[in-house]
Amino acid sequence: MRLVIARCQVDYVGRLTAHLPPARRLLLVKSDGSVSVHADDRAYKPLNWMSPPCWMAETTEDGTTRWVVTNKAGEELRITLDDIELDSSHELGIDPGLVKDGVEAHLQELLAEHVETLGAGYTLVRREYMTAIGPVDLLCRNADGATVAVEIKRRGEIDGVEQLTRYLELLNRDPILAPVSGVFAAQSIKPQAKTLANDRGIRCLTLDYDVLRGTDSTEFRLF
Repeated sequence: MRLVIARCQVDYVGRLTAHLPPARRLLLVKSDGSVSVHADDRAYKPLNWMSPPCWMAETTEDGTTRWVVTNKAGEELRITLDDIELDSSHELGIDPGLVKDGVEAHLQELLAEHVETLGAGYTLVRREYMTAIGPVDLLCRNADGATVAVEIKRRGEIDGVEQLTRYLELLNRDPILAPVSGVFAAQSIKPQAKTLANDRGIRCLTLDYDVLRGTDSTEFRLF
């Protein structure tokens, strides 16, 4: 990963245009080719970014450095840098991925066993389907045979939706799997996460842990 802190101006040119006037910012260049621009707020969310596959050309002239990052659609992220304070590269190695807590791991097992909870006609393809950025909890097919990626959380928050979005972006590049839709499943889902998921065409599903586990069975109840 390359980290650059500098005063920079950023312009995105493509289907949409966006402009960030000059200011001090953090630029991240990751090994997958992605480039993101960060301010000192907004938690993890960048001000602008270019997702892979993309390619960066870097030039320096008269003390000014320019990056032009281009994706396969021909869109460009143009970054003009001056007053560079930090430019360092770091080898992070292969990340082991997120280790889920016991409840999340058990939810995944239970939902895999009772995949019909996702909908009539659903079948399980594989648990922990590996991608270049980590494993998708469940890869399934719906009643029409279309591929569905399922991300499972104990508490559904925005970062979980972002995680599933990244998985879907990768999976939809595979012509054998595409088109791939997403289901965000959790015991509780925050309203903001639901709004973001709906905006991205991701279906939300609230899971009842006790029902999946079978402790809420009505088989032997009189009422």
